[in-house]
Amino acid sequence: MMPSSVNTAPGAAASNSGPALGIQKGSHVTLHFRLTLGDGNVVFDTFTDKPATIQVGEGQVAPALERCLIALKEGDERSYELASDDGFGPRNPELVQKISKSLMDKYADDSDPIAPGDVVEFPTPDGNGGRVAGVFKGWEGESALFDFNHPLAGQSMRFDVKIIGLL
Repeated sequence: MMPSSVNTAPGAAASNSGPALGIQKGSHVTLHFRLTLGDGNVVFDTFTDKPATIQVGEGQVAPALERCLIALKEGDERSYELASDDGFGPRNPELVQKISKSLMDKYADDSDPIAPGDVVEFPTPDGNGGRVAGVFKGWEGESALFDFNHPLAGQSMRFDVKIIGLL
């Protein structure tokens, strides 16, 4: 589902080639962007600092945010309202999992005990050297409870963007 665009500023004049076609997969884009949750809490904002530069289609931002960027041109400014399941996907209750104390002891640093809200990385179960991060929720008996959902999953948000440069 494509999010709704609510504000539009005029972009560059279109031509038949190059950046004038707008952002496409593979484009290098320099932009300012802000993510604001439905409750008004700003969780990320480059407008107050240096802009970000990304390559579209390389997984550097969430797919829903990339879809908002497609066809935008240098100078364009937009705001998109993303429903709770669109921005970072719905919350998946199966991604809240218990990890045994013995496994925790294998990867934990005794000099740095974890507290609820801490993010802990684990090797992926496939053993291919990947890593996965989970938010520690607390202890349940001999198990640690972790939430492996993206922290913004299941939350509605506003995505404000200004395209600064495009290659």
